[in-house]
Amino acid sequence: MFAPPPVIETEVFARLPEKFRSPGKRSEWLEEQPRGNPCHSLLEGPSFDRDGNLYLVDIPFGRVFRLSPQGDWTLITEYDGEPNGLKIHRDGRIFIADYKNGIVLLDPDSGAVTPVLERVHLERLKAVNDLVFASNGDLYFTDQGLTGLHDPTGRVFCLRANGDVDCLLDNVPSPNGIVLNPAETMLYVAVTRANSVWRAPLMPRGRVAKVQNFIQLSGGGGPDGLAMDSEGGLFVAHIGMGAIWGFTPRGEPAFRIQSCEGLHNTNMAFGGPENRDLYITESESGCILRARLPVAGQPMFSHMEV
Repeated sequence: MFAPPPVIETEVFARLPEKFRSPGKRSEWLEEQPRGNPCHSLLEGPSFDRDGNLYLVDIPFGRVFRLSPQGDWTLITEYDGEPNGLKIHRDGRIFIADYKNGIVLLDPDSGAVTPVLERVHLERLKAVNDLVFASNGDLYFTDQGLTGLHDPTGRVFCLRANGDVDCLLDNVPSPNGIVLNPAETMLYVAVTRANSVWRAPLMPRGRVAKVQNFIQLSGGGGPDGLAMDSEGGLFVAHIGMGAIWGFTPRGEPAFRIQSCEGLHNTNMAFGGPENRDLYITESESGCILRARLPVAGQPMFSHMEV
């Protein structure tokens, strides 16, 4: 349907140190996963603070790391949870989509983790996966659980800045990564088990309508994390393929960012000089990859003025 897109190569920015590769404790999350998942860690949720530090999570062992701009690792916390996605508020607060505990808040100084949202209208969440802030402070997040084509009941919620919670979608077979376009008129959701990316127009009064299957992939394990550039280009981590796909705002393939290590590229974040470096969590090898792109990333909520 389309010509093969040009390939952008990656390099290893940082590798999980050996001292962090053998936590020496049981992981219920790993024990319930299909065989083939790495046992040393599962890196996800990259997000930059204003000082250029990269935060990321390790799902099966409840860990949050911070990487300095030079690639030095610091263990910020290790707690009874399964942190899956991470985003930083513009006031510096760190929000985590925790597969086990819902939406939680991390204090990077003390390492304390406290609950923000454990259930909605008394109903328990299935198991949240990823999250993204709008410029007004609204927090969109995916509630994936074990949904898939056999059970298309995954949900997408919006935790409003005023504390209200709205369910926008409740029929998604495995909602995963989530991102807004620069104008914040469209919400994109990675639908992992359908191997697709849905696009949901954001309508007046906070509702969605005319949701479409915007990107249809094939092979691998499906799309995982999403990112957006400053021109509305969509980047999709295709787990199991060792690739990040870049698409134009019209949905045409623009780039294939090729992994130099491993096939499980889980998520990504823009950073570096001019915000044009894409940092990628590669969970199979336990590495952070980096690729230089021709277009800057969309500024994150963490970098907006308070």
